[in-house]
Amino acid sequence: MVSEPPPSTTDRIIVWSWVATAVFAVVVGLYALGVSALKWVAVGVSGAMFLVSLGVWVYAYARAMVRSSRGDDISVPTLFFLSAGTAPPAVRRHLMGSLAVAIVVALATVQNDPFTVLAPMLPLGLAGLWAARHGTFPRRAGFDRASASAPRRSDGRSGK
Repeated sequence: MVSEPPPSTTDRIIVWSWVATAVFAVVVGLYALGVSALKWVAVGVSGAMFLVSLGVWVYAYARAMVRSSRGDDISVPTLFFLSAGTAPPAVRRHLMGSLAVAIVVALATVQNDPFTVLAPMLPLGLAGLWAARHGTFPRRAGFDRASASAPRRSDGRSGK
């Protein structure tokens, strides 16, 4: 079996997290500074980031559930906040840094555009997606791969 090379900080997920955060910061920031022509663009960017985040979150959660069913011990903090060594420090710095910037921008501009509070959901979802795809999780205690793949009856119990 060929193993994947270790992910780098130029991973597409990290790049997209920073690109989305930068677009959000520029558009919402300019609107907050008085460029009123960007009002609907700012609302659109915030809303689009939130809508995209919904799909990202669902996909990340589904991938995490598959890994969990294979014995990985995944929790919300390890999946979305990359805690407990889930990600290399450089990757965690980038993804959590992008999230922090998005949160600061949202808090600084929420008075002008209340939809900005929705936008940080995308960098957080992308962190979860990165973890679901590349993260390192411990094995769940007491997990037996053989019993996990054993046939199940319709009532959920194993055996005949």
